[in-house]
Amino acid sequence: MDQIKTGKFIAGLRKEKGLTQAQLAEKLNITDRAISKWETGKSMPDSSIMLELCSILGITVNELLSGERIEMNNFEEKANENLLELKRKDEKNFKLNTVMSIIYTVVILTSIVICGICDFSISGSFTWSLITFAAIIYAWLISIPMIYLGQRGVKVSLISTSIFTLPFLYVLSVLIHTKALFSIGAIMAIIAIAYLWIVYYLFTRFQNRKFLACGITVLTAVAISIIINIILSRMLGAPIFDIWDALSVVLLLITGLGLIWVDAKIRKIPPS
Repeated sequence: MDQIKTGKFIAGLRKEKGLTQAQLAEKLNITDRAISKWETGKSMPDSSIMLELCSILGITVNELLSGERIEMNNFEEKANENLLELKRKDEKNFKLNTVMSIIYTVVILTSIVICGICDFSISGSFTWSLITFAAIIYAWLISIPMIYLGQRGVKVSLISTSIFTLPFLYVLSVLIHTKALFSIGAIMAIIAIAYLWIVYYLFTRFQNRKFLACGITVLTAVAISIIINIILSRMLGAPIFDIWDALSVVLLLITGLGLIWVDAKIRKIPPS
């Protein structure tokens, strides 16, 4: 697939339909800058909107990937070429991710062995190294899906985080003999994990409007920080806010609103 060829193809079809970049972007609920990147060959349309784009332009996905109209007698041949190229690309990425995952796992195991040897050599038993073991294994469990699956592994990593965080905190609280770590940490972890899922949803929902997703993410962080402060205040008997908390909230509000404003301005910029 030739991105530049596909970009020129999209630009030509858009003009045939009498659409500006802004009008096409509005139909797809994305920014006209994304359209500009397609048409200059800097990127390809995301698979999630390919069918809708093809419907608007009156072409097939096969023609979009080929960057040209396809005669019926060549249709099957072109389809096979595109499928084979996509398959080769997927296989190449899979092999690379597999190698990276193996290297990462070997490094993790080596770290565990080294920590265990050092701890046992110094103290004659496993003491502090158990905490390190737990932390390293937890980190591996939540990070390996993204290394192995790439972008598709983000959701799996979030699921792993949701499943293994509380058990990790419990094991940690037992190892350091501090029950408060689990009682307080579990509540904070649940709130943090919920926030991560919100962020994941926002960037999935507004994948072509990063400034808007970032803005809402930052504003949500304001609500999260307030909730955390209230909970900690009741559990620890500390003041809900101090000057630094208030300053953080103000900065987050300004940043979040600023990002949303930037998104609105981008969508109003006339197409080139």
